[in-house]
Amino acid sequence: MNKSYRELRLILGDQLNQQHSWFEHRDDGALYLIAELHQEASYTRHHIQKVCAFFVAMQRFAAMLREHGHQVLYLTLDESAEYADLPALLSATCQRHGIQQFAYQQPDEYRLSEQLQRFSQQSQLPCRCVDSEHFYLTQPQLDDYPKAATQAMEVFYRQMRKRFSILLDDEGRPEGGKWNYDKQNRQSIKPEQAAELAQPLMFANPVDEVRQRIEKHNIATIGQLGDSLLWPVDRDQATQLLDFFCTHLLPSFGRFQDAMLSDVDNSWSLSHSRLSFALNCKLLSPREVVDAALASYQAQPQQIDLAQIEGFVRQILGWREYIRLIYWQLMPEYGQKNTFAASRPLPEYFWNGDTKMNCLRQAIGQSLEYAYAHHIQRLMITGNFCLLTGVAPEQVDDWYLGIYIDAIEWVEMPNTRGMALFADGGVLATKPYAASANYVSKMSDYCKGCHYKAKPKTGEQACPLNSFYWHFLHRNQHLLANNHRLAIAYRNWFLKEPAQQQAILEQAEYYLSQINEL
Repeated sequence: MNKSYRELRLILGDQLNQQHSWFEHRDDGALYLIAELHQEASYTRHHIQKVCAFFVAMQRFAAMLREHGHQVLYLTLDESAEYADLPALLSATCQRHGIQQFAYQQPDEYRLSEQLQRFSQQSQLPCRCVDSEHFYLTQPQLDDYPKAATQAMEVFYRQMRKRFSILLDDEGRPEGGKWNYDKQNRQSIKPEQAAELAQPLMFANPVDEVRQRIEKHNIATIGQLGDSLLWPVDRDQATQLLDFFCTHLLPSFGRFQDAMLSDVDNSWSLSHSRLSFALNCKLLSPREVVDAALASYQAQPQQIDLAQIEGFVRQILGWREYIRLIYWQLMPEYGQKNTFAASRPLPEYFWNGDTKMNCLRQAIGQSLEYAYAHHIQRLMITGNFCLLTGVAPEQVDDWYLGIYIDAIEWVEMPNTRGMALFADGGVLATKPYAASANYVSKMSDYCKGCHYKAKPKTGEQACPLNSFYWHFLHRNQHLLANNHRLAIAYRNWFLKEPAQQQAILEQAEYYLSQINEL
């Protein structure tokens, strides 16, 4: 006979927040439900490491709660398979355990929020939604800010610095006299500099049991997975990774945060924290991450300068919170944005890395191997290619959402549609982040040894990015010509002889017709 409980409390796979007020005191009348769900493993085609990481992290979180005396019902795919979706599972669990009321934390994804709201409205039980207690801003506090479409991220970031008294002097002014040190944080990196960086901290979490369960239930995945999982899957490992970053990598983070390299063993990680998975499933909170980085900055003034710490704080306190603001203020319409009416299918090599373009081969290959790429690889390599060639935003969304271990829709979609593709027409960014091979050559070593040549715009081995760049500007002139940040680019285009323009456009058209062969 099943034991009865007063309240069922749902914990989603990205709500592994040990510091939540739910867990401050043991409540024997509360049953915590954590479930491996077919709907979550299958709504897009995820990287195998991503599915494994979430399931292993969920298992460990459930074990931790039990160790602290909480009542936990953990359901594997085997046990949840009979239910069509999450509401069906919740209804059955409530009936089986005599539940009198239902509670859940505010989901980060719009689709799950809507699903749980509908369940609550249709349920005969009292239902309540509580805050996830993770972000700097609670869900209601998002309304304190103007519509994100009318307020640039930089303005929001400065407001957040003031609101939470971060990197300010005694008079409330920005430390060092400037809010932003981004211009100092755009350096490329040489192999000998990268070799001096600490090798990435990687874990060896066993995954055989979870992987077998995923395969048994025919969950379609992408990517590679070795004998173990290198990502942190519990709070202890997450705090180890945070400490490692603050001690060994933060001193060089800012200046090299945009750099890309392929010639050294740690090229896939460089000085990046790789904390995004731990943050996005809530093993760590953004506040403790920023506080730890600030403490390290204050303790190592000779090793960590202001530009390094400011660049990191901006990513967590500014960018991450702003992306969430964009998502919740503008969904669900935001998910349909397609300013350039892009419709091209995603090239086949995005699934296997089999392309002659070395920059794409490096970024895609790394993503398939590690379920990870840093923000510039995502924005200026894969994202830039999809922008220039007009790949359909929904296909790019699905790819980013599936391939990266840290990809959850609230953070993935604005970065894809807003930053990478400019599909939102300028809500998030003030210009499309379009670039030719010149940028790739400047910020990486990817152009070395590539089948294509970085400088020519036309010719048999001209880098496709060069003609794609001008083709993109030309075909979208009616939408972009008045953008002041593109004024120099358009001036350079108009200065070209008509015959030169035509040759570049024809080169781009040829490459586009052969896009799966590049």
